Amino acid sequence: MLHLHRPSKALVIALGVALSLAATAVAQNRAPEAPAPSRPAVAPKKASEDIKLKSASDFDNIKDEKERSIAIFEETGKVLLNPRCVNCHPAGDRPLQGLDMHPHQPPVERGQANFGVPGMMCNTCHGPNNVKVIAQSDDIKSIPGNPNWHLAPIEMAWQGRTLGEICRQIKDKDRNGGKTLADLVDHMAHDDLVGWAWHPGAGRKPVPGTQKQFGELYKAWAATGAHCPDS
Repeated sequence: MLHLHRPSKALVIALGVALSLAATAVAQNRAPEAPAPSRPAVAPKKASEDIKLKSASDFDNIKDEKERSIAIFEETGKVLLNPRCVNCHPAGDRPLQGLDMHPHQPPVERGQANFGVPGMMCNTCHGPNNVKVIAQSDDIKSIPGNPNWHLAPIEMAWQGRTLGEICRQIKDKDRNGGKTLADLVDHMAHDDLVGWAWHPGAGRKPVPGTQKQFGELYKAWAATGAHCPDS
């Protein structure tokens, strides 16, 4: 009679670790990574205050087109540099959390497809919608959710970067997935995962304004030459 022996717990763990390491070691055909952060990653000083997002029309009084374009992009920085966005655009392989942008808990890694590693994929905890936590604490009142929840590609790392650096990154087709300016405008104005930042769930402060305002600012920025701040 053939006797089947259950593998030991140690063997199962070892095999799991080996598979995870093998998966993350697979070479990725991706664009060059963004340059190293130019400054330490810190949360905006006014992250907890009420910040208003201006409309595109508020910049019509700036006559010089390049100056107006830069001013418009700087206004979008109220969203781009907000922890709600930067937390999913980390400079490393671990997402961030909270307005203080601390490392994600539990510890997770980016993985081959920006979706985590085997055994701890993003959708292990993040479902298609925000979910309120039953036993709420001062720190955790809900778990974020979106059908497409994942980290932004490392080429789009914003953590620790200036608005000028971020501007040049998102315009670079070698890093932005080949997007044109029109594609970028559409992405900012209509992408559902981008839109999560305005509806982050209980216990989280949304980014300023609305996604419609944000999209209109990007449209106006592109229409005025898509110029970037120097720094």
